[in-house]
Amino acid sequence: MADRLMKVNAYTTLDLVDAVAKGHEFETESLAVVNATADREEPDCVRLQLELDNMTEEHLPAHMEEVQLTPDQARTIASDLEKHADRVEDATDE
Repeated sequence: MADRLMKVNAYTTLDLVDAVAKGHEFETESLAVVNATADREEPDCVRLQLELDNMTEEHLPAHMEEVQLTPDQARTIASDLEKHADRVEDATDE
């Protein structure tokens, strides 16, 4: 994995969403950036990236989590997200 951190820009999927970093001895609320992407030329996977704003986080050094997914895996996650989004939306509509 390349040594790079995500940048919040016009191409980031979701910027500044609520997040929680949890560890054995800590739990910290933070803002985060979430991005879904693939290489522009000859893509070989879908990348799902998550980076917490660590300006106030004392337990984790600056870093980005990245999961590399096959197209089928990406579609499975997308389907699950749709299902859970519908459940939450239905619950908040009542």
